Amino acid sequence: MSGADPRVRAVLKLAPVIPVFTPDNVDDAVQVAQALFNGGLPVIEVTLRTANAMDAIKAMVEAVPDAVVGAGTVLTPAQMEKLKSVGGRFAVSPGATDTLYAAARDTDLPFLPGVATSSELMRGLEHGLDTFKFFPAVQAGGVGMLSAWNGPFGDVRFCPTGGISAQTASQFLHLPNVLCVGGSWLTTRELLQARDWAGIEALARAAAVLPG
Repeated sequence: MSGADPRVRAVLKLAPVIPVFTPDNVDDAVQVAQALFNGGLPVIEVTLRTANAMDAIKAMVEAVPDAVVGAGTVLTPAQMEKLKSVGGRFAVSPGATDTLYAAARDTDLPFLPGVATSSELMRGLEHGLDTFKFFPAVQAGGVGMLSAWNGPFGDVRFCPTGGISAQTASQFLHLPNVLCVGGSWLTTRELLQARDWAGIEALARAAAVLPG
């Protein structure tokens, strides 16, 4: 078992909210990256749920080099390798397997695996990690679950994602074992279809000062 990767926590400490963004096209992805970064949210998780997601990550990395752009919905070693090749800085998965843990080590990418149960969390600990995505956060037990985990797993830290809104984010951020939250409310389909970059930047500014 290797030591925990300090790069993961370093990324999660950069801002209270990590925007979870599903790109429709590359040009708009660059605009979104600039709006989020200008609004004070330097870390962006791009989900691999669309065919052009990797192209979008590459373009975002090149256009906003100071942003920390990574991928979510990473499910395979091949995606991990591709992410590394396009300049992605971290990988997030909704769950994790031994194969995916090994791929993260092989590619040397900071990895935030998803956990929803104590057994999944303990498997991650066996692989040497100490920081996890709690997903789907609201559906898997929310604030109550994370509070309960702080007893037996007091050294573990989380980025809860899934079902969290601007209104409920601070409930999670007040917990001692939460470093940040992931949220898709900053890049809703409505905002993206309207190409409302100013609106996205405004939401980012509000999120950057949570849990105030």
